Amino acid sequence: MDQALLPSRAHAMPWWLALIEGIAGIIIGLLLFASPAITTAVLVQVLGIYFLIMGIFSLIGMFINPKGWGWKLFMGIIGIIAGLVIIQHPIWSTIGVAAIVALFIAVDAIIMGIIRLIQAFQGAGWWTGIVGVLLIIIGIYLFTNLGATVIALPWVFGLFALIGGIIGVFAAFRIRSAEKAAA
Repeated sequence: MDQALLPSRAHAMPWWLALIEGIAGIIIGLLLFASPAITTAVLVQVLGIYFLIMGIFSLIGMFINPKGWGWKLFMGIIGIIAGLVIIQHPIWSTIGVAAIVALFIAVDAIIMGIIRLIQAFQGAGWWTGIVGVLLIIIGIYLFTNLGATVIALPWVFGLFALIGGIIGVFAAFRIRSAEKAAA
């Protein structure tokens, strides 16, 4: 068995936790394929609850450890506001979060494409330049077709969740086998 693929003993996660994570990924992926709109809305609501809880924890943390209190106060207020807005406006927040993610992906592709082009002109090779041009084209396409990008996101994330979940399940059993072999 290739030990390089397994985490070190100091940072290893229990195999059963990796298994649960993999199963959750598979379930979320399947739900995103079966019912993309409802699943996305539920996941965005979970994100809203997460923002709200993390905002509250940030404010509490400000009193426990006052170091960096200004940043903790800012993040706490933003987290609470974002969480409340998402929870109170589930439909609009689902569309808004998906649009923000789509914009982020489009802008990221354009920026990474520009970086690849710069690297190509600095001697990284013409393949790097081709990748840069393709990233810029993809970024512009995603940016100019934002509606289609937002509609496609649940299936893209569903595919990634499904593949990641399957890999997680296999990794869990590899971790379990490695633990048994080491014992």
